[in-house]
Amino acid sequence: MLRFDPFADLDRMTRRAAEQSRQARSVMAFDAVREDDCVFMYFDVPGVSSDDLNVTVEGNELTVSAERRWDDSGQQVVVQERPQGTFTRRVNLSDSLDGEKVEADLNSGVLTVKIPLSEHTKPRSIKVRQGSSGQQEIETTTSGD
Repeated sequence: MLRFDPFADLDRMTRRAAEQSRQARSVMAFDAVREDDCVFMYFDVPGVSSDDLNVTVEGNELTVSAERRWDDSGQQVVVQERPQGTFTRRVNLSDSLDGEKVEADLNSGVLTVKIPLSEHTKPRSIKVRQGSSGQQEIETTTSGD
């Protein structure tokens, strides 16, 4: 005889939803804003020290890696909702940003990455010169004459 468990599908869906929620929490959330001639990116990295952060730029790709681990040896874990391990976030940078001058600072669990605009994209004033004294005549023709 075959047994039917009406709650098996519900249990499977609950486990799948919990796994998706755990994966969503493991993504480093960030905001990006532009202020004057710089773009500031703010990454949430609670519980991570500056020694466990790695910020690199290769080409037009900014990569932020963080490692968060704690020692729970000798302890019986009852509930573990805080993700641990290595987390990586890659962001494609615009050509208008200068990847050679990136700065990073960690304060209160927030990593601030400052990226200045490239010199060629910054607003600049163009001096208008006085034109030459000679005038040129432009000849025009119209069709149908």
